[in-house]
Amino acid sequence: MPPRIAWRPNPVAIRQPMSRRQEFSTAKARAFLKEQTRRSPIMFPFALLSVIGLFGWLAYFIPWYYEHVIIRPFRHFPEPVAQKLRRAMFYSRGRNMDMREADRYFNEALQVAAAVGMDQFSDEAMAIKYLMALAFENGKAYSHATKVLESLRFDTERWLEEQGDKHWHDGDRARVLKNLIQAMVKAGQLYSCRYLRDVDLAEKRLTWAVETMLKEVHRRETEGLKQGEGPFMSDEEIGATLEALGTHYETYNSHHLALPLFLRALDYCPKDSCHSVILMNNIATCLAQQPLPKPPPPPTTPTTNTVIPPTPPLQPTRPQVIAQARTWAEKALSHADTIPAENRDEECATGCATATHNLGEFAEMEGRLQEARELYDRASRMAFRAGFKEGSVHAKEGLKRVDKKIKEESK
Repeated sequence: MPPRIAWRPNPVAIRQPMSRRQEFSTAKARAFLKEQTRRSPIMFPFALLSVIGLFGWLAYFIPWYYEHVIIRPFRHFPEPVAQKLRRAMFYSRGRNMDMREADRYFNEALQVAAAVGMDQFSDEAMAIKYLMALAFENGKAYSHATKVLESLRFDTERWLEEQGDKHWHDGDRARVLKNLIQAMVKAGQLYSCRYLRDVDLAEKRLTWAVETMLKEVHRRETEGLKQGEGPFMSDEEIGATLEALGTHYETYNSHHLALPLFLRALDYCPKDSCHSVILMNNIATCLAQQPLPKPPPPPTTPTTNTVIPPTPPLQPTRPQVIAQARTWAEKALSHADTIPAENRDEECATGCATATHNLGEFAEMEGRLQEARELYDRASRMAFRAGFKEGSVHAKEGLKRVDKKIKEESK
């Protein structure tokens, strides 16, 4: 019997039908492309390139989005905590906003953080509560946001009181104190918003933050840094804290209290920053709007045995106060011109528009209506170019007001 030969498939015979199908598909595709190009010699290639470009952009954007939006913001957290935080942030913004679900996942993140051994007062653990407060603020649940920050304040103050002295030399005390100050600034801003309007509690939290910060800065300047104590707050952070309390006072017409805070904040603001222009405008506004001190009562007719009291110091007049305010507004404009181009941002544009508007108001107070009208018109155009809608509206209101006064005078 002849030996049995195992059957082996012929690769050429198998590949041949596949090759014919491929050739048929390729030929069909070429014919389709030629036909569509003949019908639409401009639009079809453009549409084809657009589709190819779209797929290329998606191939780049999807990995970039995953890395920079989903992964990177939470890279400092352990992965089990980061997963809960991603879900919490997903439910705290956009069309998917559901504050109950966001609250649930934030609380689960705190529980997981404790379970994996995260320090309760590390920057990351404290940031979870801060993010939770911001999420409630974005969801317009302002009372819940303040409750989260008050819980953070209670726990942190207790830690500073019980454990703060043990952490002078590892930098933890300064770091935790800084985080608490910034959280109380945020709490004060939330209390003073129009939805809560708890002015007293807002002032209490902001005042505590400023006083605690200044005490710590003074201690470091007088006693010096302890070994290993580490940094506290940068100049910009100190200035921002002072400005927050000054803004609160300015909002509720306590301009005499806001003025020294803005002046002190300006000292800490970088000179090449556009924010210094905003602070100079705030100083000008406070000078112009703060009430003049009441003149002292007239002295009684002295007798022969009474001592004549010294002459009281001269009180500034309204024109003098307006002149000082004008000086600060003009200083804001001149300082904006000295800021390097690489440091200029939208604050420079809005600050210049505001300073010009303030100069118009000062000219209107002094009765120089034509000059005020020119300044209001210039401020309106500057605000429009900067996209500063509020400034544009106020400038147009000033124009209408001055035009009405000019018409009344001409009668």
